[in-house]
Amino acid sequence: MTSPSPSSSPSPSPSNSNSNSNSPSPSNSPQSRFAPLIPAIGALLAGLAVATGAFGAHGLKAILTDTQLGWWDKAVHYHLIHAVALVACGLAWHRLPPGRPARATALAAALFIAGIALFSGSLYAMALTEVRALGAVTPFGGIAFIAAWIALAVGCWPRPASRARPQ
Repeated sequence: MTSPSPSSSPSPSPSNSNSNSNSPSPSNSPQSRFAPLIPAIGALLAGLAVATGAFGAHGLKAILTDTQLGWWDKAVHYHLIHAVALVACGLAWHRLPPGRPARATALAAALFIAGIALFSGSLYAMALTEVRALGAVTPFGGIAFIAAWIALAVGCWPRPASRARPQ
């Protein structure tokens, strides 16, 4: 008659907490709840990039000017590249030891998502509306992309053997 309450499902069960020694320790932190979803979010965003590219090429070609189509194409290009990078972040996160590498990789993923929203989103909106003021948002997306690549490099940078704890 009783069923598990939905509020108890987000916390991992103690029996599963040590099932994979390479995965970060379970907690209720936003990073630990977000990180397992990274590859799926990246895959969905990549699919959306393909769909927006096709829509631009087939549905908007007769409506938009060459300049607007250029903005649309640039948005699709960066959208797709960084969606694939997001999948790579998720796959890397699952292989990294807990701690700084995993946190840096999860941060990179969040920054890639922000970059897609700000950079590509502003270009998509600018292409559809011709409101050039939206272009002021685009550089913030570019900064997010750059910061994401740096965070990913920090997370994936090999740790020197001299820092390993002696046994």
